[in-house]
Order: sequence, then structure tokens, then C-alpha cells
Amino acid sequence: MNLQYKGLDEINGPLIYLEKTENVGYEEMVEIKLKNGETRYGRVVQIEGDKIAVQVFEGTQDISLFNTLSKFTGKPVEMALSKEILGRTFNGSGRPIDGLGDVFVDEKRDINGLPLNPVSRVYPRNYIQTGISSIDALTTLIRGQKLPIFSGSGMPHNELAVQIVKQAKIADGNGDNFCIVFAAMGVKNDVADYFRKSFEEAGVMHKVVMFLNLSNEPIIERTLTPRFALTAAEYLAYQHDMHVLVILTDITAYCEALREFSSSKGEIPGRKGYPGYLYSDLASIYERAGIVKSAKGSVTQIPILTMPNDDITHPVPDLTGYITEGQIVLSRDLNQLSIFPPVGVLPSLSRLMKDGIGDGFTRKDHSSVSNQLFASYAQVQDARSLASVIGEDELSPIDRQYIEFGKLFEKHFLNQGFETNRQITDTLDLGWDLLSVLPKDELHRVDQDLLDKYYSHERAVERFHIANKTYIKGIKDIRHE
Repeated sequence: MNLQYKGLDEINGPLIYLEKTENVGYEEMVEIKLKNGETRYGRVVQIEGDKIAVQVFEGTQDISLFNTLSKFTGKPVEMALSKEILGRTFNGSGRPIDGLGDVFVDEKRDINGLPLNPVSRVYPRNYIQTGISSIDALTTLIRGQKLPIFSGSGMPHNELAVQIVKQAKIADGNGDNFCIVFAAMGVKNDVADYFRKSFEEAGVMHKVVMFLNLSNEPIIERTLTPRFALTAAEYLAYQHDMHVLVILTDITAYCEALREFSSSKGEIPGRKGYPGYLYSDLASIYERAGIVKSAKGSVTQIPILTMPNDDITHPVPDLTGYITEGQIVLSRDLNQLSIFPPVGVLPSLSRLMKDGIGDGFTRKDHSSVSNQLFASYAQVQDARSLASVIGEDELSPIDRQYIEFGKLFEKHFLNQGFETNRQITDTLDLGWDLLSVLPKDELHRVDQDLLDKYYSHERAVERFHIANKTYIKGIKDIRHE
């Protein structure tokens, strides 16, 4: 029997408190009826004896201590699901906001998900092509992986997210079983409109499920948004055998909402005021990515977070790095050079890419090209550091070649623009042409048979219009040393 309680004991921020309650469970849904007839919803977040705290999704404004009726439903927070959610837009509480009416309900699921037996997990294989060279070649996104993007204030992470949604596809199949769940937390109205308009203009809205939580909406809704999004993703992946890419932006906004909520509950703060359970809370989101034996589908995650003051040791990126399998770091220096996407190559990595690329997945030479590009670009940074001390004119011929390689690499490989969608073979061919700018003897991470097949200095000179005679002479001088 569901009891209804009249009146409240206390109101504190987004929380209301009731006393003398019976048979109430943690995470239980609550219907809150105001004196003006309005109904709001909340969930039980704290139980101390017969006193409970209820988190109100829509905020506590206009709620009275005396005339408020609270009814406990006996169920956790659930989301109504069916395959009709594809192409729909929801708010942070999982309710449709696209004017197309309610979703026909196939089933309802707890937004906190179900415990997943680690033994049932399948090791992630194969890759998801984003059409972005710096990601596909150097930090490959593997199906079932969680690969975050570390950005900063004012960086083009929203544009990068849109480009990934527009271009992403699985390597095999015709794409009918691939979709994207996109969740934006704490975004402004113009950013939300930008996401909606971009997806509609690109013609990809039919394969996107969008969740939008605006910055002027209650913070409590922000803490639920990623869980609604992941519930939708798990339903599509494990019920309808779809490969789902989940993009969550901005995780930092979620964590700040969690910090504010924790403070309102009077919890002892941890590092930089965040709750001590921030690690386990983030893990409860990130660990919902993966592949299980009993399903043909998969859930892949790209969480996007902004690092306050570009500090990668900040608690949010720091803890995220512990839980996830690598990171893609956006570089402010590259962004100031108008390079898009400004992916910082050296601090970025994908820990699972070695098992999802190569022969049978991308191309046999992928791993060698990736390793050599990393190594050569690291040499570029060393040469630039030396040039800043002694001047570029005093550098050795090979150091000057590396600096020239670095310019070409950033101009042609990293800077591909917002509209360019490169196939993985085009990306690898471009990588070979860039490596062919360097002397063959400098490519220590590539097998000789691959060099014989793909290396061509003449093709590189023609492709990049290298006409400087001194530069060509420098190459020849190095080869004869």
C-alpha cells in the first residue's frame, strides 16, 4: 500500500525532508503535489531512521511546508522505452520536448542500470570510424570502449562532437544497426539549438537520440541526464542488437551539479569541494560501456569534459583518466593556430586500439604508421625546443627536416576542417605521404617490407608542393651521410 504524506519537515535547496515515514526505499520515486495542483517528481536520496530526504527534479520553488502532498510509488526512477526513441529529443528527465508527443512504451527500465557480471563482458574489438584522421589513425576508437575528450574553456569541443555524430560509422555492415545517443548537460540555449540544427541539416537526426539539459534548468535534472541516456543506449544495444555510440557533454557540468547537490546534503567535501564518492559515481557512468556475450550490440562512450584552467590534474579529468581507456586531449596551442580539430597528438592515446586495428580490421600497416607518426612528431617537438634556444638557422639538416615535417603534419593531417570526412585508407595513405617527407633511414618503427610498398619521397614532394631546392638538397645530404 502506498501511503500519502501531508506537509514537509524541512526544505533545503533542491531537497525536501519528511519525518515519520514507513517502508520507504532508497532511490524510490516520489510524486509531489503542490497546493496549486502542480505535480513534481523526486527520488529518495537519504534515509536516517524514519526521516528521509527527497531530491526534487524540478526544484523546490513554490513548494509549501504545510500543503504539500507526497506519495511514494514503490519504484525507482524509470524511463519509458521503445525503438521509437530514435530521432526523438528529450529533456534531462527523459521526457519528450520535440512536440511529437509521448513515446509508445515497449518497456520501462531503471535508469541506474543492472549489475553486469564482469565474466560476461567481451573484450572490445573492431573500430568505429569517425572520419577524423587524428582520431582514426592515432587514437582509434574501438567498439565497446570508453574514450573521453579532454577540452578547455573556449575550445571547439562542441563542433568536434557534432562532426563525430555526422560522420561516425561502424567498420562493417551497412550502418542500419548503428545509432548515436547524444546527451548535453548544462548547455546554454544557443548551444542546444546549434546541436539540434546541425543534426537536422546533416540528415542524421533519424539515428540520434538526444537528451538536452539546459543551464537554466534544475541541477538535479543534470545529475540524471547521463543515466537516462545510458539507459536508452543499453536498451537499443541489448534489446535491439544495435551498436550505440554515446556522447556525453559536458561531464564537468555534471560533476559541478553533483558537488552542489552534495553540499546541500551537508556531506563532507573532498578535493576541490567535490564529494568523496566522485570516483565511484563517475565509474557508475563510464562502466556502463562495453560488449556482453548475450547480445550482438555494443555501447561505446565518448565523454567530453572541460578542464578548468586547462589543468589535467583537476579531479574531474584526473579521475576520468583512471576509469577510462585513454583520452583525446585538445591542444590550445593548435587551436590558436586555427587548426581543427586541435587534437594534441602526444598527450592523447587509446589503450585498446592495438587490438582493434591492423589486418582484418583497418589495414595491415596501421599500427606501424601510427607508431612512426607519434615518434616523428615527438622529434618535431624536440627540434622546435632546440630552435627556440639556438635559432632555426643553427639546426642540423635533419632537425630542419623534422620542423618542416611538423608544419606539413599539422597543416595537412591534423587540420582537416569541419566538413572533411576521411576514410581510414585515405588517412593512412596521407600518413605515408607525410612520412615520405623524411629520409627513409629515419623511419625506425616501420618494417622494411612496408617501406618498400608505401614509401615514396617523390610522391610526397608532388603532393605537398615541396619546391625549396635547399630543402631537397638537405634530404640528399642526409641520405649520403
